Formats: sequence, C-alpha cells, structure tokens
Amino acid sequence: MDSGGGLLAKEVAHSRVVTVTIDKMTFVRPVHVGDAICVYAKVMRIGNTSMDIRLEVWAKDLTEEFEEQRHIVTEGVFRYVSIDKEGRPQRIPDNPRLPREGLAI
Repeated sequence: MDSGGGLLAKEVAHSRVVTVTIDKMTFVRPVHVGDAICVYAKVMRIGNTSMDIRLEVWAKDLTEEFEEQRHIVTEGVFRYVSIDKEGRPQRIPDNPRLPREGLAI
C-alpha cells in the first residue's frame, strides 16, 4: 500500500516523498496466497508540504474456483511529505488540476 500511495504522492509533489503517518487503517478480510490484488489511491488533501492519500486494496482469488467479484481487504489514509535532496520538507508546487482542499481524483 505504501509503495502504491508513494507513487501517486511523488507524482503530485514532483519530488521525493516520505511516509509520516498511517491513519484509520482497517483490515476487512485476509489476503491469501495466490490472490491477485489491486491498490487504488485517491488524493484527499494537499497542504504546503504534505498530502493525505486514501488507499484501498481489493483482492480476487485466482487459485480456487473462478470468482467474478473482487473484495476489499484493507483501507487506510497515508500522509506523505515532500522532501528536498537533503531530506528537508519542501513546498508542494501548485497545480491547477489538483486543488489543495476537497480533492477527489
């Protein structure tokens, strides 16, 4: 989940990012060996140097009987901070496609 969210965070920040918190992590179902998983990310908030990204993991059993449905297995909100080459927080650049509050992409 962190890798998937980090990819989106890096794209938004146009820089390296670090994970600083994981909030509201909920485990709904187990993931089994052989399950195919998909991670979906949505930017919830962009601040000056940080952003909150909601992540969901969905799974589908590929080893047993064919299952048409995927099931949510876990979800959480991850906070990432944009950092410079020295590892210090840096401002996330403005992007007209990504408003800083109330974002849903």
